[in-house]
Amino acid sequence: MLKEVIVVEGKMDVIAVKKAVDADCLITNGFEFGKNILPNIKAAYEQRGIIILTDPDAAGERIRTFLTKKFPKAKQAFVPVENATANGDIGIEQASVAAIRTALRNVQTKCANRRQEFTYADLTRHNLTGTSNAVCRRAKLGAALNIGFANAKIFLRRLNDYGITREKFEQAIETI
Repeated sequence: MLKEVIVVEGKMDVIAVKKAVDADCLITNGFEFGKNILPNIKAAYEQRGIIILTDPDAAGERIRTFLTKKFPKAKQAFVPVENATANGDIGIEQASVAAIRTALRNVQTKCANRRQEFTYADLTRHNLTGTSNAVCRRAKLGAALNIGFANAKIFLRRLNDYGITREKFEQAIETI
């Protein structure tokens, strides 16, 4: 059983996670956050730690951002969009057992001291912003680095927050 509690968006996400790993889960119910949800997440965060595993879509990113501000030492797990899409729907409930296990094996944590290793110039130089294929390139690079899909601003923040090295970045660029 995982030590940390996994925070997901819905009941179907819990079913998918439990097929992949033995873990306790808490459900946010999307962005509704009923009156007991945040206190329960806070208790789990303080006692066992949490892993945030939200859908790789805009709503999931807003929930992840909200929770990360409240719980800055939370671990982050990302399932790439292509591994969480089926039947025209995107979500953790659509991800395979293997994709969920991979995401949980490759959790990210924020560095204690935020780095400034990467800048917008790096994104521009590698066609990760400002080009017609930038979205696709960021998705592929995010999957390779286990930092998920994001817009350019959030992607840059993740590169710096999660301690991605220049060497690891360059190697991943080569693969995409």
